[in-house]
Amino acid sequence: MSGAALAVLIVLGPLLLAGGFVLGRRTARPARTSDVGTPVEHATFETLHTASLAAPPLRAGLTEESARKAARRLRSLLGTDALCLTDRERVLVWDGLGEHHGRHVMDHVRAPLDSGRDTAFASGCGDLDCPLRWAVAAPLTVDHRVLGTLVAYAPRESAVLARAAGEVARWVSVQLELAELDRSRTRLIEAEIKALRAQISPHFIFNSLAAIASFVRTDPGRARELLLEFADFTRYSFRRHGDFTTLADELHSIDQYLALVRARFGERLSVTLQVAPEVLPVAMPFLCLQPLVENAVKHGLEGAVTRSRITISALDAGAEAEVVIEDDGVGMEPDRLRRILRGEGGASTGIGLLNVDERLRQVYGDEYGLVIETGVDAGTKITVRIPKYRAGVHGT
Repeated sequence: MSGAALAVLIVLGPLLLAGGFVLGRRTARPARTSDVGTPVEHATFETLHTASLAAPPLRAGLTEESARKAARRLRSLLGTDALCLTDRERVLVWDGLGEHHGRHVMDHVRAPLDSGRDTAFASGCGDLDCPLRWAVAAPLTVDHRVLGTLVAYAPRESAVLARAAGEVARWVSVQLELAELDRSRTRLIEAEIKALRAQISPHFIFNSLAAIASFVRTDPGRARELLLEFADFTRYSFRRHGDFTTLADELHSIDQYLALVRARFGERLSVTLQVAPEVLPVAMPFLCLQPLVENAVKHGLEGAVTRSRITISALDAGAEAEVVIEDDGVGMEPDRLRRILRGEGGASTGIGLLNVDERLRQVYGDEYGLVIETGVDAGTKITVRIPKYRAGVHGT
């Protein structure tokens, strides 16, 4: 890489990291070489133009195809003899000389994969005709997770190449992070659509109205109370989806739901509710708990012939509220549960569990997914952890 090009890369690093706006504006009207007056201006155009060509494939994420499409552009940015991109397990693409080095790349990049820091190393090549004697590996990170590495090879040790490789790796990391945001946005939209469809089971509506109708002649007062509970429950469930609520409102809706269920099951169903008052104002994604309780009733209790029990607790756990929903019903095989949470359970199987798990992960991160303990004839215990405070999450 020339001195002018390196200066451009280092000075424009923040602009490259900012994403496609600068690149898009600069390349929307391709400049002619004759329009670029000085060597620095020419290097600026070439750097931005090459980066703009490498960006679109990377917005698909770190895959073998995207790496193959971007590698030559990235090697051009660095002006190096060879370049490879890896994920955490294998070499995705090798571009340039010395492809035989690809057999040993993963041994050399273990350090940057584990530490998240740039690492330089001697290639250790025994071929006297091979020009590649030194390399630098820079991590590719998204949200503090190392997804892979960018490795640049050269004939000799070079502080200039080491610095440039780090800059290019950081720019690639931003493109990968934008790709992750795109995927997250898509998953969130899909999860919200599923939430809207799964908010109220038609089967539950039919059974609730049938239970209410059974009291109209024998106990009109009870029928009226249940009808009001049903109206409040459906009003809450059909409110605008995709926003947030409070734990207090969610638990109140669950109480109304269970009142309607008890009207049908009578003494067969016992419910214990334990709530710490200090967690009631905690904000959370709308309609995240009711599907879990409905799952307990539908899959854990409806097949039981004896008295069954549901226990719901919402307790203070320091910086979090911990909600546990437990039943002593039929449970399920752990392998089947894993398939459901991977979205392999079918359109009508476990949609409540999958939907809630996806939305919790979208809002709070992967560490806040559902924790489910179950087994055949062993009941089911579902634990939901909700941070008390999270930017952008406000109850309504």
